[in-house]
Amino acid sequence: MSTVTEAALLAALKTVLDPHTGKDFVAARQIKHLKIEGDDVAFDVEFGYPAKSQHAALRRQFIAAARSVPGVGNVSVNMLTRITAHAVQRGVQLLPGVKNIIAVASGKGGVGKSTTAANLALALAAEGATVGVLDADIYGPSQPMMLGISGRPESIDGQSMEPMQGHGLQVASIGFLVDADQAMIWRGPMATQALDQLLRQTNWKDVDYLIVDMPPGTGDIQLTLSQRVPITGAIIVTTPQDIALLDAKKGLSMFEKVGVPILGLVENMAVYCCPNCGHTEHIFGADGGKKMAAQYKLDYLGALPLNMSIREQADSGRPTVVADPDGEIAAIYKAVARQVAVKIADKAKDFSSKFPTIKVSKDT
Repeated sequence: MSTVTEAALLAALKTVLDPHTGKDFVAARQIKHLKIEGDDVAFDVEFGYPAKSQHAALRRQFIAAARSVPGVGNVSVNMLTRITAHAVQRGVQLLPGVKNIIAVASGKGGVGKSTTAANLALALAAEGATVGVLDADIYGPSQPMMLGISGRPESIDGQSMEPMQGHGLQVASIGFLVDADQAMIWRGPMATQALDQLLRQTNWKDVDYLIVDMPPGTGDIQLTLSQRVPITGAIIVTTPQDIALLDAKKGLSMFEKVGVPILGLVENMAVYCCPNCGHTEHIFGADGGKKMAAQYKLDYLGALPLNMSIREQADSGRPTVVADPDGEIAAIYKAVARQVAVKIADKAKDFSSKFPTIKVSKDT
């Protein structure tokens, strides 16, 4: 008969903390299916966010903790990921085949938002999630080039499209439907209708996170997304420059007014380091994004350097997380992605009551 008790085992496992939340897995009820047979112990650890790169180290910690209990022999630990769908704005239905939608936005163009969106999507996929990318910039789609995808999407039933595939991502973009040098001379209603069709007529397949690369500004497309699309949260991308921060604050204000939670802020082009002499210089100013995050009580997710490799890799269709997955810059993108996934996992499963009802009134 086994002398190992469940209480003793759980007490030992409580010493292992989630490095991203600071909580122990027992209190968070992430230890599942605990079995004790003689001196053999087996259990599952369930994560609410993708963390494949962390599993091996945590498994070793769990095995060591379990073996600290007298009488324990073999220990089997199974690491599971269970990403849940979060209900969002009141009255807005979840998108079929998509659990969570993350908008990556900036108030201003040219701050590296699309590059950030692509690398965050790739970082989440690298951690084991199923990820999609919606290129919502109808007038200037860049994800096809950035992700190295060409061609036209396939339609099996003549009414919907299959997502294009690149680096393990499911991707939809108006850029797949028009010639690269064709200008989209459309008024707002046509652009928003095209976006709605891209979103809803793409056959997304079991997507844990759909990253939406938002167009710059706070116009029709942004409002359409905020009102009609079940957005789990938004990430604001800015540079330290005052003019970029001014527009980033407008984007932040728009999301706040329509009740979309802000997951945090990413500061792009934060510092330049000369590759020849190592001299560093804050070309666009120092800590502007960090100060904005503190002012508005936002999570400061991280800072990316002004580095030629980021631009070259994105232009070549192999963004940094794919081109140099073990490099320092890829590690920053992965850290940002992990923070975002943890924040989403921590949210209440249904927080629709926190969203205001949006009404558009006409001036009389």
